[in-house]
Amino acid sequence: MHIIGFDIGGTKCAVLLCRLEGEHVIWYDRMETQTTPDWKAVLDALCSHADEMLKVYGVCRSDCCIGISCGGPLSRDRTVISSPPNLPGWDSVPVTAYLSEKLMMPARMLNDADACALAEWKYGAGKGSLHMIFLTFGTGLGAGLILNGRLYTGACGMAGEVGHVRLTEDGPVGYGKKGSLEGFCSGGGIRQMAIKKAEQMEREGEKASFQTGNKESVKAKDVVEAARAGHEDAAELLRESGAYFGKGLSILIDILNPEVIVAGSIYARSHEFLETAMWEEIRREALASSAAACRIVPALLGERIGDYGAVMAAVYE
Repeated sequence: MHIIGFDIGGTKCAVLLCRLEGEHVIWYDRMETQTTPDWKAVLDALCSHADEMLKVYGVCRSDCCIGISCGGPLSRDRTVISSPPNLPGWDSVPVTAYLSEKLMMPARMLNDADACALAEWKYGAGKGSLHMIFLTFGTGLGAGLILNGRLYTGACGMAGEVGHVRLTEDGPVGYGKKGSLEGFCSGGGIRQMAIKKAEQMEREGEKASFQTGNKESVKAKDVVEAARAGHEDAAELLRESGAYFGKGLSILIDILNPEVIVAGSIYARSHEFLETAMWEEIRREALASSAAACRIVPALLGERIGDYGAVMAAVYE
């Protein structure tokens, strides 16, 4: 069985071709492009590359299906992208029908957090667990829930939107809400925190270590790189993000009692700057027995997690 996978993200989108052989994924090719508000242009470009991949590798369309991993919210039947906060312009996009018609093969879609949760559960850091939470911690923050060995999506497919939980009355905006968990624990949220800190330091006659150009150009990766270079202002900012992450995790630990929480993207790349403050908050806020039963680990699939997520979207029933 061959799969054309689409990983639709807030910063970039990718298309890939692979083959499933039992429990193994055989990767053929991959191409990515920048995400823009013009969803048709983005999908058309990816479809053009998919067509070329099929030709190059001699894959028959009748032996191929499409898997789509995309940030929510999605329609209840998982066929339409319903205006995700990190995809401006992607409003009511009939993505499964559009891609199926363009490439002439069946298409299925999953929320990216659900898709990546299944991927880490089957191939990565959650392998062998019964109760696992996956957190994206990328452009935004969403959760995929594996409970009692099954993906849990809720009454209308919206389970796991933990980034929308408000932790403070004020703070960086994430998922359209000030002070939300996504506001403190995502690429977009850390960027907002960094701009605010750079402005504060500027008023005090200092320049932030992570500011290389104008303040508006600062990104989360600039903060991580500055912290890795030993700059305390950047490390302090990441500790703050880690503390709020710990508050959010405490809620999940108390309610769902997972055995493992797997966090991807920014956490996977920079957890050493986040986890001390994170665990301090968990010890303060969560039930001790539940916290003791839970491991918090970085995702193992690395930069390929979105690719694996697209594969899982294709095969998930």
